[in-house]
Amino acid sequence: MTALTLISENKLFNGSQRRYRHFSETTQCDMTFAVYLPPQALQGYKVPVLYWLSGLTCTDENFTQKSGAQRFAAQWGIALVMPDTSPRGEDIADAEGYDLGQGAGFYLNATEQPWAPHYRMYDYIVSELPALIESEFPVSDKRSIFGHSMGGHGALQIALKNPERYAAVSAFAPIVNPCQTPWGQKAFSAYLGGNSNSWKQYDSTELLQTASGKLPILIDQGDADSFYPQELQPETFVRTARACGFDIQFKMRPGYDHSYFFIASFIDTHIEFHAQALGL
Repeated sequence: MTALTLISENKLFNGSQRRYRHFSETTQCDMTFAVYLPPQALQGYKVPVLYWLSGLTCTDENFTQKSGAQRFAAQWGIALVMPDTSPRGEDIADAEGYDLGQGAGFYLNATEQPWAPHYRMYDYIVSELPALIESEFPVSDKRSIFGHSMGGHGALQIALKNPERYAAVSAFAPIVNPCQTPWGQKAFSAYLGGNSNSWKQYDSTELLQTASGKLPILIDQGDADSFYPQELQPETFVRTARACGFDIQFKMRPGYDHSYFFIASFIDTHIEFHAQALGL
Protein backbone atom coordinates (compact mmCIF):
# COMPACT_ATOMS: atom_id res chain seq x y z
CA MET A 1 0.00 0.00 0.00
CA THR A 2 1.45 3.35 -1.03
CA ALA A 3 2.10 6.06 1.54
CA LEU A 4 -0.38 8.85 2.16
CA THR A 5 0.74 12.49 2.21
CA LEU A 6 -1.48 14.76 4.28
CA ILE A 7 -2.19 18.00 2.39
CA SER A 8 -4.51 19.71 4.86
CA GLU A 9 -6.59 19.07 7.98
CA ASN A 10 -9.41 21.09 9.56
CA LYS A 11 -11.65 20.50 12.56
CA LEU A 12 -15.29 20.43 11.47
CA PHE A 13 -18.38 19.52 13.54
CA ASN A 14 -16.03 17.88 16.08
CA GLY A 15 -14.70 15.64 13.33
CA SER A 16 -11.71 15.97 11.01
CA GLN A 17 -11.78 17.11 7.37
CA ARG A 18 -8.60 15.98 5.66
CA ARG A 19 -7.08 15.98 2.18
CA TYR A 20 -4.47 13.47 1.03
CA ARG A 21 -2.25 12.66 -1.93
CA HIS A 22 -0.92 9.22 -2.83
CA PHE A 23 0.53 7.36 -5.79
CA SER A 24 -2.08 5.11 -7.39
CA GLU A 25 -1.01 1.78 -8.83
CA THR A 26 -4.28 1.77 -10.78
CA THR A 27 -3.98 5.13 -12.52
CA GLN A 28 -0.17 5.20 -12.42
CA CYS A 29 -0.05 8.76 -11.16
CA ASP A 30 -0.57 10.78 -8.00
CA MET A 31 -4.20 10.95 -6.92
CA THR A 32 -5.85 13.29 -4.44
CA PHE A 33 -8.84 12.53 -2.24
CA ALA A 34 -10.59 14.07 0.75
CA VAL A 35 -11.97 12.26 3.77
CA TYR A 36 -14.23 13.47 6.55
CA LEU A 37 -13.90 11.49 9.78
CA PRO A 38 -16.87 12.09 12.10
CA PRO A 39 -16.32 12.49 15.84
CA GLN A 40 -17.28 8.84 16.42
CA ALA A 41 -14.28 7.72 14.35
CA LEU A 42 -11.96 9.97 16.34
CA GLN A 43 -13.30 8.39 19.54
CA GLY A 44 -12.20 4.91 18.48
CA TYR A 45 -15.29 3.54 16.76
CA LYS A 46 -15.14 2.00 13.30
CA VAL A 47 -17.69 3.81 11.15
CA PRO A 48 -19.20 3.02 7.73
CA VAL A 49 -18.07 4.92 4.64
CA LEU A 50 -20.12 6.90 2.14
CA TYR A 51 -18.31 7.56 -1.15
CA TRP A 52 -19.13 10.73 -3.09
CA LEU A 53 -18.37 10.95 -6.83
CA SER A 54 -18.28 14.47 -8.24
CA GLY A 55 -19.30 15.77 -11.65
CA LEU A 56 -17.55 17.26 -14.67
CA THR A 57 -14.75 19.79 -13.95
CA CYS A 58 -14.88 19.15 -10.20
CA THR A 59 -12.18 18.08 -7.77
CA ASP A 60 -12.69 16.72 -4.26
CA GLU A 61 -12.84 20.30 -2.97
CA ASN A 62 -16.19 21.25 -4.55
CA PHE A 63 -18.18 18.85 -2.41
CA THR A 64 -16.17 19.33 0.77
CA GLN A 65 -16.54 23.12 0.67
CA LYS A 66 -20.06 23.59 -0.76
CA SER A 67 -22.35 20.68 0.15
CA GLY A 68 -22.65 21.00 3.94
CA ALA A 69 -22.58 17.20 4.12
CA GLN A 70 -20.20 16.99 7.07
CA ARG A 71 -22.80 18.29 9.52
CA PHE A 72 -25.08 15.32 8.76
CA ALA A 73 -22.24 12.80 8.48
CA ALA A 74 -21.22 13.82 12.00
CA GLN A 75 -24.76 13.32 13.28
CA TRP A 76 -25.04 9.84 11.80
CA GLY A 77 -21.46 8.71 12.39
CA ILE A 78 -20.52 8.18 8.76
CA ALA A 79 -17.15 8.81 7.15
CA LEU A 80 -17.24 10.64 3.80
CA VAL A 81 -14.68 9.90 1.08
CA MET A 82 -14.42 12.28 -1.88
CA PRO A 83 -11.99 11.27 -4.67
CA ASP A 84 -11.00 13.42 -7.63
CA THR A 85 -12.87 13.02 -10.92
CA SER A 86 -9.90 11.84 -12.99
CA PRO A 87 -6.14 11.40 -13.03
CA ARG A 88 -4.27 14.69 -13.41
CA GLY A 89 -0.79 15.92 -14.26
CA GLU A 90 1.45 17.23 -17.02
CA ASP A 91 2.02 13.74 -18.41
CA ILE A 92 -1.67 12.75 -18.29
CA ALA A 93 -3.72 12.88 -21.51
CA ASP A 94 -6.14 15.79 -21.74
CA ALA A 95 -8.52 17.45 -24.22
CA GLU A 96 -9.70 20.95 -25.07
CA GLY A 97 -13.29 20.62 -23.85
CA TYR A 98 -14.45 20.45 -20.24
CA ASP A 99 -16.29 17.16 -20.85
CA LEU A 100 -13.30 15.00 -21.84
CA GLY A 101 -9.91 14.40 -20.25
CA GLN A 102 -8.73 15.77 -16.93
CA GLY A 103 -11.74 16.48 -14.73
CA ALA A 104 -13.90 14.19 -16.84
CA GLY A 105 -12.87 10.59 -16.16
CA PHE A 106 -16.44 9.23 -16.32
CA TYR A 107 -15.57 6.51 -13.77
CA LEU A 108 -14.66 3.87 -16.35
CA ASN A 109 -11.56 1.95 -17.44
CA ALA A 110 -10.43 3.42 -20.75
CA THR A 111 -9.31 1.01 -23.45
CA GLU A 112 -8.27 3.51 -26.16
CA GLN A 113 -5.11 5.57 -26.55
CA PRO A 114 -4.02 8.00 -25.23
CA TRP A 115 -6.39 7.42 -22.31
CA ALA A 116 -5.85 3.76 -21.41
CA PRO A 117 -2.61 4.04 -19.36
CA HIS A 118 -4.09 6.36 -16.70
CA TYR A 119 -7.87 6.66 -17.07
CA ARG A 120 -8.89 3.71 -14.90
CA MET A 121 -11.23 5.43 -12.48
CA TYR A 122 -13.61 2.46 -12.26
CA ASP A 123 -10.95 0.19 -10.76
CA TYR A 124 -9.65 3.01 -8.60
CA ILE A 125 -13.06 3.72 -7.05
CA VAL A 126 -14.21 0.10 -6.71
CA SER A 127 -11.00 -1.55 -5.53
CA GLU A 128 -7.90 0.51 -4.79
CA LEU A 129 -9.40 3.45 -2.91
CA PRO A 130 -11.63 1.39 -0.56
CA ALA A 131 -8.71 -0.91 0.25
CA LEU A 132 -6.63 2.14 1.11
CA ILE A 133 -9.37 3.78 3.18
CA GLU A 134 -10.11 0.59 5.12
CA SER A 135 -6.44 -0.01 5.91
CA GLU A 136 -5.55 3.56 6.95
CA PHE A 137 -8.62 4.93 8.75
CA PRO A 138 -10.96 3.85 11.59
CA VAL A 139 -13.73 2.61 9.29
CA SER A 140 -15.62 -0.62 8.78
CA ASP A 141 -16.15 -2.53 5.54
CA LYS A 142 -19.73 -1.19 5.26
CA ARG A 143 -20.02 1.15 2.28
CA SER A 144 -22.55 3.20 0.38
CA ILE A 145 -22.13 5.47 -2.66
CA PHE A 146 -23.64 8.60 -4.21
CA GLY A 147 -22.77 11.33 -6.68
CA HIS A 148 -23.75 14.26 -8.89
CA SER A 149 -24.17 14.44 -12.67
CA MET A 150 -21.17 12.53 -14.13
CA GLY A 151 -20.59 11.33 -10.57
CA GLY A 152 -24.21 10.20 -10.37
CA HIS A 153 -23.53 8.14 -13.48
CA GLY A 154 -20.45 6.74 -11.77
CA ALA A 155 -22.23 5.90 -8.54
CA LEU A 156 -25.18 4.21 -10.26
CA GLN A 157 -23.21 2.04 -12.67
CA ILE A 158 -20.66 1.07 -10.03
CA ALA A 159 -23.37 0.12 -7.52
CA LEU A 160 -25.40 -1.81 -10.08
CA LYS A 161 -22.34 -3.88 -11.02
CA ASN A 162 -21.22 -4.38 -7.41
CA PRO A 163 -24.38 -4.59 -5.25
CA GLU A 164 -22.59 -6.75 -2.69
CA ARG A 165 -20.16 -3.90 -1.98
CA TYR A 166 -22.69 -1.13 -1.27
CA ALA A 167 -25.74 -0.76 0.97
CA ALA A 168 -27.47 1.74 -1.33
CA VAL A 169 -26.88 4.27 -4.11
CA SER A 170 -28.22 7.78 -4.65
CA ALA A 171 -27.64 10.58 -7.13
CA PHE A 172 -28.29 14.23 -7.80
CA ALA A 173 -29.13 14.96 -11.48
CA PRO A 174 -27.28 11.88 -12.77
CA ILE A 175 -26.34 10.98 -16.34
CA VAL A 176 -28.35 7.75 -16.44
CA ASN A 177 -28.28 6.67 -20.09
CA PRO A 178 -24.93 7.89 -21.47
CA CYS A 179 -25.10 5.68 -24.57
CA GLN A 180 -27.99 7.90 -25.74
CA THR A 181 -26.79 11.38 -24.74
CA PRO A 182 -24.13 13.76 -26.16
CA TRP A 183 -21.93 13.84 -23.04
CA GLY A 184 -21.83 10.06 -22.83
CA GLN A 185 -21.38 9.47 -26.54
CA LYS A 186 -18.43 11.87 -26.71
CA ALA A 187 -16.70 10.37 -23.69
CA PHE A 188 -17.43 6.72 -24.45
CA SER A 189 -16.31 6.93 -28.08
CA ALA A 190 -13.01 8.50 -26.97
CA TYR A 191 -12.32 6.28 -23.96
CA LEU A 192 -13.84 2.99 -25.18
CA GLY A 193 -13.77 3.20 -28.98
CA GLY A 194 -16.37 3.16 -31.70
CA ASN A 195 -18.15 -0.10 -30.86
CA SER A 196 -21.20 1.13 -28.96
CA ASN A 197 -21.90 -2.36 -27.62
CA SER A 198 -18.84 -1.99 -25.38
CA TRP A 199 -20.34 1.17 -23.91
CA LYS A 200 -23.27 -0.67 -22.33
CA GLN A 201 -21.10 -1.99 -19.46
CA TYR A 202 -21.00 1.59 -18.12
CA ASP A 203 -24.59 2.62 -18.92
CA SER A 204 -26.81 2.47 -15.83
CA THR A 205 -30.06 2.06 -17.72
CA GLU A 206 -28.61 -0.88 -19.66
CA LEU A 207 -27.19 -2.41 -16.46
CA LEU A 208 -30.58 -2.54 -14.75
CA GLN A 209 -31.51 -5.49 -16.95
CA THR A 210 -28.64 -7.69 -15.72
CA ALA A 211 -28.03 -6.43 -12.16
CA SER A 212 -27.52 -9.33 -9.76
CA GLY A 213 -28.82 -7.44 -6.74
CA LYS A 214 -31.52 -4.82 -6.25
CA LEU A 215 -30.10 -2.31 -3.79
CA PRO A 216 -32.17 0.78 -2.82
CA ILE A 217 -31.90 3.81 -5.15
CA LEU A 218 -32.69 7.50 -4.59
CA ILE A 219 -32.55 10.14 -7.35
CA ASP A 220 -33.14 13.89 -7.02
CA GLN A 221 -33.58 16.08 -10.11
CA GLY A 222 -34.26 19.81 -10.40
CA ASP A 223 -36.75 20.83 -13.07
CA ALA A 224 -34.83 24.09 -13.72
CA ASP A 225 -31.65 22.17 -14.55
CA SER A 226 -30.47 23.30 -18.00
CA PHE A 227 -28.96 19.85 -18.66
CA TYR A 228 -32.13 17.98 -17.69
CA PRO A 229 -33.96 17.87 -21.04
CA GLN A 230 -31.10 16.54 -23.18
CA GLU A 231 -28.24 15.13 -21.12
CA LEU A 232 -30.00 13.66 -18.06
CA GLN A 233 -33.54 12.36 -18.71
CA PRO A 234 -33.75 10.34 -15.47
CA GLU A 235 -37.32 9.20 -16.16
CA THR A 236 -36.01 6.57 -18.59
CA PHE A 237 -33.89 5.05 -15.86
CA VAL A 238 -36.67 5.28 -13.27
CA ARG A 239 -39.22 3.52 -15.49
CA THR A 240 -36.77 0.74 -16.30
CA ALA A 241 -35.73 0.32 -12.66
CA ARG A 242 -39.33 0.00 -11.51
CA ALA A 243 -40.07 -2.49 -14.28
CA CYS A 244 -37.09 -4.53 -13.10
CA GLY A 245 -38.31 -4.57 -9.49
CA PHE A 246 -35.94 -2.05 -7.91
CA ASP A 247 -36.89 -0.04 -4.83
CA ILE A 248 -36.33 3.42 -6.31
CA GLN A 249 -37.33 6.85 -5.04
CA PHE A 250 -37.43 9.65 -7.61
CA LYS A 251 -37.97 13.25 -6.55
CA MET A 252 -38.44 16.11 -9.00
CA ARG A 253 -37.53 19.36 -7.25
CA PRO A 254 -39.36 22.43 -8.66
CA GLY A 255 -37.14 25.42 -9.39
CA TYR A 256 -33.80 23.77 -8.63
CA ASP A 257 -30.89 23.76 -11.08
CA HIS A 258 -27.69 21.73 -11.54
CA SER A 259 -25.57 23.59 -8.99
CA TYR A 260 -24.28 22.89 -5.50
CA PHE A 261 -27.11 25.05 -4.17
CA PHE A 262 -29.37 22.17 -5.26
CA ILE A 263 -27.10 19.57 -3.67
CA ALA A 264 -26.82 21.50 -0.38
CA SER A 265 -30.61 21.83 -0.20
CA PHE A 266 -31.19 18.07 -0.11
CA ILE A 267 -27.90 16.55 1.08
CA ASP A 268 -29.46 15.78 4.47
CA THR A 269 -32.12 13.49 2.93
CA HIS A 270 -29.47 11.60 0.96
CA ILE A 271 -27.26 11.01 3.98
CA GLU A 272 -30.28 9.88 6.00
CA PHE A 273 -31.21 7.51 3.15
CA HIS A 274 -27.73 5.96 3.26
CA ALA A 275 -27.66 5.87 7.07
CA GLN A 276 -30.84 3.81 7.10
CA ALA A 277 -29.48 1.46 4.43
CA LEU A 278 -26.31 1.05 6.49
CA GLY A 279 -28.37 0.11 9.54
CA LEU A 280 -27.61 3.21 11.61
